[in-house]
Amino acid sequence: MTNRLSVTKTHKLLIGGAFVRSESGRSIETTDASGMPAHLCQASRKDLRNAVEAARGAFGGWSGRTAYNRAQILYRLAEMMEGRADELRAATIEKAPATRAPAKRTAKKSSKKKTSKKTIARRTPAPKVHEFDEVELAIDRLVAFAGWADKYEQVIGGKNPVAGPFYNFTSPEPTGVTMVVAPDTPPLLGLVSLIAPALCCGCTVVALASEASPIPACLLGELCETSDVPAGVLNILTGFRAELVHHISVHRDIDAVLAANLDEESGAMLRSGAGENLKRVTVKKLTPRQWRDPDECETPALIERVVEMKTIWHPMAT
Repeated sequence: MTNRLSVTKTHKLLIGGAFVRSESGRSIETTDASGMPAHLCQASRKDLRNAVEAARGAFGGWSGRTAYNRAQILYRLAEMMEGRADELRAATIEKAPATRAPAKRTAKKSSKKKTSKKTIARRTPAPKVHEFDEVELAIDRLVAFAGWADKYEQVIGGKNPVAGPFYNFTSPEPTGVTMVVAPDTPPLLGLVSLIAPALCCGCTVVALASEASPIPACLLGELCETSDVPAGVLNILTGFRAELVHHISVHRDIDAVLAANLDEESGAMLRSGAGENLKRVTVKKLTPRQWRDPDECETPALIERVVEMKTIWHPMAT
């Protein structure tokens, strides 16, 4: 009996509908759910910029689709997740990745920065096996927001009472490019809970995957290619928050940020960028029980974080 040749997989970044390596050439060593060696691309500042440009280019087409069509696409993505549920389930309980030595071009940096990056990697907690089915909940969450796609406007918008012979209506519109910073755990459910509200209302998304368990996000990116999600609507990066959070906070073409369970320094840095370029920043702290709670994570209040309200006045016929 011959031994099967094992090919080490490199999980690439999803940018503009294409799977690409980091422009920096850097990668992170890890293992997949079966214990086999694998690699992750380590996103750089330029990768972030490329992803934002792809999301901006896709925004007009995605926001211009009917709400019903966006719901169909999200539902199709949930169907594809269900088809690969076992693979996703195995990936959500894998060990945290081990980082390799910094790339050669960054080897001359001070030892202080090197120590900082290694310390971050060592302190990243490994996800634990959950007492709930994270994949099943993530699928249900996508279906829930698919259902909200053509209903949220009636809930958070409406007709306003005003003095005078006028009709006054408030209508929500998608903010634009939304940056999602996923929590370390739960890696898949946390990511889906943040991207689904933005996608259902017409925003395009750049998502930074869980640092501790990024492979579920990579698998979700693969599913996008077979579930009718247009190129550039969902872009997925893997890498270190400590390297990218500052660039996220000051990027002028990111319109909103949804993040969860970040450390205090990262959360404060994201909020500081809002004052400079007026992006909408939401940083949530959720417990494992809250991630499972539909009242907490399947509410149109999350959609309200990534829309702008347009008010229309119209003379009333007499």
